[in-house]
Amino acid sequence: MQKFFSKITSLQNPKIKDAVRLRDRKARDEMDRFLIEGYRELKRAVDAGYKVETLFFCPGFFLGTNERALIEKSGAEAIECTEEVFAKISYRDRPDGLLAVAPEMHRTLSDLKVLLASLKNPFLVIAESIEKPGNLGTILRSADAAGVDAVIVCDPTTDIHNPNVVRSSVGTLFTVPVFELGGEEVFVLLKEHQISIVAATPSAKIEFTEADFKTSVAIAVGTEQYGLTDAWMKRAEVQVRIPMLGIADSLNVASATTLVLYEVVRQRKLS
Repeated sequence: MQKFFSKITSLQNPKIKDAVRLRDRKARDEMDRFLIEGYRELKRAVDAGYKVETLFFCPGFFLGTNERALIEKSGAEAIECTEEVFAKISYRDRPDGLLAVAPEMHRTLSDLKVLLASLKNPFLVIAESIEKPGNLGTILRSADAAGVDAVIVCDPTTDIHNPNVVRSSVGTLFTVPVFELGGEEVFVLLKEHQISIVAATPSAKIEFTEADFKTSVAIAVGTEQYGLTDAWMKRAEVQVRIPMLGIADSLNVASATTLVLYEVVRQRKLS
């Protein structure tokens, strides 16, 4: 049975202090917990069967009428907060009254091997050292929309549990298998499964619509400022670019990734 506790009214409550600490990566690593804020984000986590431990809620911030049902469905320890207290733990300008604490996700290389063994024609995204949480979250959202089988975050600069990754992914962090792994071990695995690496880079000679994406493929994208490292560029079977017809020399990494992913979708629909 779900546990409901009395309302928290003090900003000094230890649970509130711990929730605030989880905005920082060091605290997340120490506590092995992270924050899920927002109705859509939490609903997608709960619908995906993800375990939520503690759920702070504030009816004064609710935007609809379905929040109570979601709280009950979560099965979490549910704690009501005053508006002042909830505003303290929220990292949004306009909170919607729901914020959960959950265990971090730790998918392993072995988990990825099992997943790849079950796929006939893998469609993967490799995101190397993406620096901005908003871009990483948007890549996850696009990957979900395009039906990507897994997103592999290699040598991460931003951890996938950053609150802004959760937010910008709009909860698709819980609908697409996401792995945080080192580049070298991923290289070996892709080679074993004969998955072609396609590097997206402005310096490529081939436009992304000219590449063949019908077979097993891993779309690799790199940092916002420098792109993919030489390690990925050298191992890529194909390098592709997006034509730039204006004065800008490149697109935002999330926008570029989205375009390439939908080219994969287009080609596979035609095959």
